[in-house]
Amino acid sequence: MSVCPPYAPFFGFAGVASSMIFSTVGAAFGTSKSGIGIAGLGTFKPELIMKSLIPVVMSGIIAVYGLVVSVLIAGGLKPTDYSLYAGFIHLGAGLACGFTGLAAGYAIGYVGDSCVRAYVFESKVFVTMVLILIFGEVLGLYGLIVALIMNSRATEARCP
Repeated sequence: MSVCPPYAPFFGFAGVASSMIFSTVGAAFGTSKSGIGIAGLGTFKPELIMKSLIPVVMSGIIAVYGLVVSVLIAGGLKPTDYSLYAGFIHLGAGLACGFTGLAAGYAIGYVGDSCVRAYVFESKVFVTMVLILIFGEVLGLYGLIVALIMNSRATEARCP
């Protein structure tokens, strides 16, 4: 079995796609779920809409994490002299960032929707909402950090 087969870049491209697709799906879900809550809040107290946009902004950041990892992985892809080891590392990095982005987007979406709706009735919920959203966002950040560490290891792989 060859260390650098011609199909090795496929795994790297799969990592690029996984990172971008899954993190974007998570961000889209978080944005849509939180947006529904904001629309419900806006009918009762329109003056609270701007303060309630925090979950939407935090969901958008999740997509940026996936974009950063995708660009970094794509920068390391080469049509020749690309090992299977590097391909699997790039795939793992993309999946790590993508799935944590998906999980973070779901967390932000559900928390954002529920807390924004509760914010209509009780203003003390705001600080709690922000704290829970930060803990949801940090899931995506953990995936970004793991993907960056994995990507740095892929540059060590050389074809003989």
